[in-house]
Amino acid sequence: MQLQGVSAGTMRIRTPSGILRKLTSSLRVSVSCLFALLMFVSLTFGQDPVETIRIESDLVDLKVSVLGASPLSPTPLLEQKDFAVLEDGKPQDIVFFAAADAPFDLVLLLDLSGSNAKKLKMIRASAKRFVDSARPIDRIALVTFTDKPALYSTFTLDRKKLKKSIDEMDDAIGGTNFWDALDYVLHDMVVDGPTSHRSAIVVMTDGIDNALPDVPGPGSDITFEALLENIRNSETIIFPIYLDTEEENVKHYHVPRAAYTTAKEQLRLIATTCGTTMYMANKLNDLDQLYGQVIHDLSTVYNIGYRPTNRTLDGRWRRVEVQILQKPGLLARTKRGYFAKSETN
Repeated sequence: MQLQGVSAGTMRIRTPSGILRKLTSSLRVSVSCLFALLMFVSLTFGQDPVETIRIESDLVDLKVSVLGASPLSPTPLLEQKDFAVLEDGKPQDIVFFAAADAPFDLVLLLDLSGSNAKKLKMIRASAKRFVDSARPIDRIALVTFTDKPALYSTFTLDRKKLKKSIDEMDDAIGGTNFWDALDYVLHDMVVDGPTSHRSAIVVMTDGIDNALPDVPGPGSDITFEALLENIRNSETIIFPIYLDTEEENVKHYHVPRAAYTTAKEQLRLIATTCGTTMYMANKLNDLDQLYGQVIHDLSTVYNIGYRPTNRTLDGRWRRVEVQILQKPGLLARTKRGYFAKSETN
């Protein structure tokens, strides 16, 4: 039984026409078999191109990250009794529980628009410190954005390659399509699903998108409301880091202060939706400290399984909430819910 379908990409196979004309009949049979196999895979895994939660038999399997512990003290090891699971507000019995030091796919998303031009040196140096802070088992990707996102490094464990990519980042010029860039990472880079790594996005920005009122430039195509809905429906954790550019850009670029008020509120909404915090950074030392907090928060994942009391496979959305009991300051982050339906629906 499956809860919501698996997203499958499109596979293209290109073969020069001259070679095709020379294929023997046996090769044609092989190609036909391969095509049939690809069609089977497409039909099997391409039913609902959206994020997936799977269950084995009737067991809902959740990947739960615990946030909020101080980086200056050891992360408390939680037990099954420390967690409560609610589905549509109703308590559920936990039947499976395990903790694992699982790897993460981390995306470092950096705002290189004109508003951050004077902070480029700090951004480069702090990005390298982030790479150094991450655990050896965590893959890291590097994306920057101005009016469009730029992929500098796909997910890799090679720290030297990452630092070289950071050195190659372009000068900070151009507009800011922040919402489009974050949506690009959510849809085109991170992968949700039962066999995927956990994923997190650390985004450094002043939050200004040219789509905000009275900010010059066309801005993002996606609305902030649509972006926030995509964030709600993703397992990916987002850590917004606010880079303060307000005074200099209000003075030199005539960006309205109201835009900064809105931008900061939107970053807080993103953090609240993900169960994280909007961090404030003005200098390199601030970033060093908060990177330690981010890596600390991402160090442990808990696998929690439960059998829903509502066994009806009606295709409806089931809201899931995981709570941590009697541990002030700690927050549980997991998928916000699933659509209850069988593989045949």
